[in-house]
Amino acid sequence: MAGYDYSSGVWQFEGYGYVPSGTTGVSIMQVFGAGETATTLMLHVYDGALRYYDRQVVEDAIYDRWFRLNVVHDVEASTLTVYIDGEQKLHVHGRGGNSHFFKFGVYAQNHDSSCMESRWKDVRIFKK
Repeated sequence: MAGYDYSSGVWQFEGYGYVPSGTTGVSIMQVFGAGETATTLMLHVYDGALRYYDRQVVEDAIYDRWFRLNVVHDVEASTLTVYIDGEQKLHVHGRGGNSHFFKFGVYAQNHDSSCMESRWKDVRIFKK
């Protein structure tokens, strides 16, 4: 999805994701663009759990099921809110930066990766 770079406002990513069992050590969704780092948000999968980077668990038991992911980025407030199936799971501060965009798919991380797969459907981007 090209043409959705942003530097102000409130933006939302929505998509239905599926992560097959065995996928681990990968990022499946990112908000790219930050001050000193490349990303202001990354959602990783480790051993069946969806995590904020490699830290806080966002959702346990993410394998082998379709889930609706919504990520709301309020640039001026520098906040990001993550919802899984309509339930708020994470609210964090941003990491600065002047230009952002959403990325989804599978990206290997610095940890041992095994199977690398995610499936996405009905992806939409909203701007307030």
